[in-house]
Amino acid sequence: MYLPQLLARAEKGEKLSVLTCYDASFARLLAENEIDVLLVGDSLGMTVQGHASTLPVTLEQMIYHTDAVARGASGKVFVVADLPFGSYQKSPEQAFESAARLMSAGANMVKLEGGGIMVESVRFLSQRGIPVCAHLGLLPQSVNATGYRAQARNASEAGKLLEDAGNLENAGAKMLVLESIPSVLAEEVTQRLNIPTIGIGAGPHCTGQVLVLQDLLGLTPKPPRFAKDFMSGAGNLAAAIRNYVSAIKAGEFPGPEHSF
Repeated sequence: MYLPQLLARAEKGEKLSVLTCYDASFARLLAENEIDVLLVGDSLGMTVQGHASTLPVTLEQMIYHTDAVARGASGKVFVVADLPFGSYQKSPEQAFESAARLMSAGANMVKLEGGGIMVESVRFLSQRGIPVCAHLGLLPQSVNATGYRAQARNASEAGKLLEDAGNLENAGAKMLVLESIPSVLAEEVTQRLNIPTIGIGAGPHCTGQVLVLQDLLGLTPKPPRFAKDFMSGAGNLAAAIRNYVSAIKAGEFPGPEHSF
């Protein structure tokens, strides 16, 4: 799948379903069960490698997992790959070099974290044919500065997030992840932008939703507030994935208990 096809679904008002994915086997399974987007997340540092954060993940590891997911997806699902910590923050040129390697491995889009400071990098990549997904709110790569807590909960921070979202879109971002922010703020961002917003702990009003695969399958010992165990009562993996997709498309997930 290519970006125009994905954007056409969003423009028609269809809610987008997104899940993290790290290997070919799950990529095939998710593709067969109508997931719209596979996110090769640097969350693999925690879910696969057992680290306490995403920070130890390297570009070489992201390339390895992106290659595996892309082969498993076989072009049937849109693949987004995270640029890991330290692989893009130095300069737009560094971001391009790292993003080019992920695209060569099979990604259809790269994702980077950060607001105003990332605008020039987003523009640099976009002008060179690399689709970019931006990421605002809770930024896991900045955990040492912020901790794992909801963001933009006062007027000043909310205003800055709105400004950053607009600037990132103007720079060429084609999608925006909103993580752990108030539902009312995510709704306002979604209404203001012309690009899809993908929420995780950002309420039900985003264009789509994303979860970490292990959270959906009930494998996380202490899941975050915004997670839901779709494996419970599903019977098998395919049913759990279909239930997740159906709940998003119907507007049943996330509920108030998953939002801030």
